[in-house]
Amino acid sequence: MDIGVLTVPLGGESIEDATAYLDAIGVDAVELGVGGWPGEDHVDREALLADEGAREDLLGLLDERGLRISALATHNNPLHPDEGRAAEADRELREAIELADRLGVDAVTCFSGLPAGAPGDSTPNWVTAPWPSEHADALDYQWDEVAVPYWEDLAKHADRHGVDVAIEMHPNMLVYEPTGMLALREATNERIGANFDPSHLYWQGIDVTEAIRFLGERDAIHHVHAKDTKVYDANARVKGVLDTADYTEEADRSWLFRSIGYGHDEAHWKDVVSTLRMVGYEGALSIEHEDSLTSSREGLEKAVDVLDRAVFETEPGDAYWAE
Repeated sequence: MDIGVLTVPLGGESIEDATAYLDAIGVDAVELGVGGWPGEDHVDREALLADEGAREDLLGLLDERGLRISALATHNNPLHPDEGRAAEADRELREAIELADRLGVDAVTCFSGLPAGAPGDSTPNWVTAPWPSEHADALDYQWDEVAVPYWEDLAKHADRHGVDVAIEMHPNMLVYEPTGMLALREATNERIGANFDPSHLYWQGIDVTEAIRFLGERDAIHHVHAKDTKVYDANARVKGVLDTADYTEEADRSWLFRSIGYGHDEAHWKDVVSTLRMVGYEGALSIEHEDSLTSSREGLEKAVDVLDRAVFETEPGDAYWAE
């Protein structure tokens, strides 16, 4: 299992400097932003698609650093009711899949997207309850008339290129928890699976290792983010966890994204790693740093430190004691 990093927090540095730093702190893989909210500070998606030499240069640089690409990232909303925004997100995602194919990368990470609640609406609508009944009707519309037709076609595109699409389960997106993830996979094909990011599951009250088993036993985990969350009970007991306070109002929030080890202890992360191995996942643990209480470099280094003691570096041996 590799320790990886989503390189977005290092976007102010050149890819040469960023990868040299990551190599020096013991990172094995990189997840590169190629559009959408992750941006494309370190790679130009369109330029790489058009230029085989540029692709070879990128792979050569990473090889010099002892790094591989675990995934290309383009998180956006291809189901947006604004046709222009949806088309841009769709183009980014399709081109990311094509680029992954040309680079020999297994996965593209993304969001499921979020439609409006009805035809003609202009704002995406995150439905969290079936009552009053118009909310249930909105959810049916979102799934049956928008999401499933779009993702059926996108899944075929991914299959033609031999690339897995790893969807991050994220609140304010249509797929935000494991049963929804599985429903989309079953409605499309096996190229559609999870970018398993536990940080968004923790604050929803989901048991992360149970969620790994649920999706992993169905071969539905294509990529993993290593990202922690801490629920601050003093605030959550008063206002719950559906918290709209700004992320920079740390003392007033019910939960915060934290560096690995600052939301859950090392023993928990060893359990996460072990459960991933139990269900057959041996890919990257791609650290996503979004901890506002520390700097990007310090957060990445602390995460690498914890994960370095948690990951297994060898294949399982023979269970001689069971013979």
